[in-house]
Amino acid sequence: MTYPLPIPWPPTSARKKRWLIGVSGGLDSMALMHLLKDAGFRNVIVCHLDHGIRGKESAADARFVNRWAMKLGYAFESAQINLRNIIAEKGLSLETSGRNSRHQYFASCAKSKRCKRLFLAHHLDDQAETVLWNLMRGSHGCRGMREVSEMEMDGTQMEVHRPLLGIRKSELRAWMENRKLPWREDASNQVNDVTRNRIRNDALPLLADIARRDVAPLLSRAAQADQAMREVLNWALKKAEVLDPQGRLHLGVLRELPEALRIHAISYFLKSNGIPDISGALLESCAVMLDPTSSASVNLPGGARLRRRAGRFFVESC
Repeated sequence: MTYPLPIPWPPTSARKKRWLIGVSGGLDSMALMHLLKDAGFRNVIVCHLDHGIRGKESAADARFVNRWAMKLGYAFESAQINLRNIIAEKGLSLETSGRNSRHQYFASCAKSKRCKRLFLAHHLDDQAETVLWNLMRGSHGCRGMREVSEMEMDGTQMEVHRPLLGIRKSELRAWMENRKLPWREDASNQVNDVTRNRIRNDALPLLADIARRDVAPLLSRAAQADQAMREVLNWALKKAEVLDPQGRLHLGVLRELPEALRIHAISYFLKSNGIPDISGALLESCAVMLDPTSSASVNLPGGARLRRRAGRFFVESC
């Protein structure tokens, strides 16, 4: 293989199992699909979701991915949605609506194909964007994506693998060009109408100019250090036994924790209950509820509510 890439694949025995892979037709996911084939993964189901926002270009993406899946001997699954209608109905951002729709689609594929193992093509540059966005949100610190993680997608627990997190996009492009392999370009990625695009096209280049060095690897290393610290915090939460047998937050225990661990406990609890878009302001509002004279409830994203009752925090659907 030309341009060998240091990719952390699962053990050889796992390559015989069935896997899902999300493929949009862009450079990243097409590279991952070809790399899987080269690495010996044979039972792979290519999952393509057409968001319905680029007209004929979207339909061409689906045909392109289907054609290449067939060439590689992979099964192909696709679905089409109208993301604009979903945004209008739910009142969520383009990015959040798109992410939720993809998660719903992957969960549907996992159920129909009886496979909860999913490959995604996020790379090191995506990781840098994620870390910077989380820093800007003020609720996640330097948190980034993990190479292997358990994620709940629309009620389905998925085993998600991101083997390209240590690879630069430029390396993937060089690998694909050297092999003369095609991919589809999405012109909307260059339009600064969503946060991710502005971070990619404006913020990261500006930071690199100010620092006079490439900041993407630095942000990626910060994510690794943050993950190590979160493992320590999660270990401390287990030792503190902050959850009661019913899975509710025990306020008596919570009040005894250091402030940083207390906030982490609330964030962990909300995330475990499927609450999206957890901001620093939201965590502060939830922490105020530890005062028994404060309001006994806080509205949460996604139409849920955090309630305080009988010395416990619990999440209630509205």
